[in-house]
Amino acid sequence: MTRKVCRKCKIFVEKDACKICNQSDFTEHWKGKIYILNNEKSEIAKKIGIKVNGEYVIKT
Repeated sequence: MTRKVCRKCKIFVEKDACKICNQSDFTEHWKGKIYILNNEKSEIAKKIGIKVNGEYVIKT
């Protein structure tokens, strides 16, 4: 089963709207995953601008 991803935020979405931007522009075509567990301490999250913990894709 392919999961949907917000095109803007690149976070996996379970509902009808993205929990970050509240939009519903999704895609099912993506490559690579990254898990942000603590966005305040993660150097990767800071570098790519992630402010909410969660499961993200690397490329849409």
